[in-house]
Amino acid sequence: MKRARLTSFVVLTLLTTLVFEWACRSTTNQASELTVAAASDLTQAFEEIGREFEASNKTQVVFVFGSTGMLTRQIENGAPMDLFAAANVDYINQLEQKELIIPGTKAIYARGRITLWTTADSPLKIETISDLRRPEVKRIAIANPDHAPYGLAAQQALQSAGLWEELKPKLVYGDNIRQTLQYAETGNVDVAIVALSVSQQSKGRYVLVPEELHRPIDQGLAVIKTTRNEAAARAFSSFITGPRGKEILAKYGFAFP
Repeated sequence: MKRARLTSFVVLTLLTTLVFEWACRSTTNQASELTVAAASDLTQAFEEIGREFEASNKTQVVFVFGSTGMLTRQIENGAPMDLFAAANVDYINQLEQKELIIPGTKAIYARGRITLWTTADSPLKIETISDLRRPEVKRIAIANPDHAPYGLAAQQALQSAGLWEELKPKLVYGDNIRQTLQYAETGNVDVAIVALSVSQQSKGRYVLVPEELHRPIDQGLAVIKTTRNEAAARAFSSFITGPRGKEILAKYGFAFP
């Protein structure tokens, strides 16, 4: 009887030890990985920033790129993100109002620009936004303004130029800014209005849209309240907004307010 009790005690001790070790290992794995939701215009810039951050920190950065509006809805619905870098700070403000970000972590990290983009071999010579009225321009791609800040900026620019109603029949909407560029790269549209950051990394031709035609595209970030890795999220945020992060962002066409 005593032997049976002793055996049970040993087994229970071993199980407790194994569970404790598994929990510690699980916590360590969670702490070594950071999930960052980021707007599509940031893809290449953030991939480079992520590599540099990983090189000096014991943290793996996993990115989830998409349209800002869709990512916002995912976070509102409980998606397990640690940090969110939006293409417009208004979306961070929305999350702040719903108490879904950690107070004091909101920051504007860059300002974006939009361009008129065509393929390098396009016969069209688009130099100003008014050139979109030309009859040979059959289709124009913009990101969906309902959930993509760069698409909203495109809409505002067309409205300011008095072209929105006239050009609406020509518009094709992308889910995000990278898909919008792909429509033009594959010849499905003649011109795309996209972010400077993706234009610079493409093989096409582009001209800047005057920034006075649309509201400033001030891009904001914040640490999500449900993060399990707050320290790493704060560290990555500081890296983005610090000297090296800004240097990389500037290389990809971002400015700073």
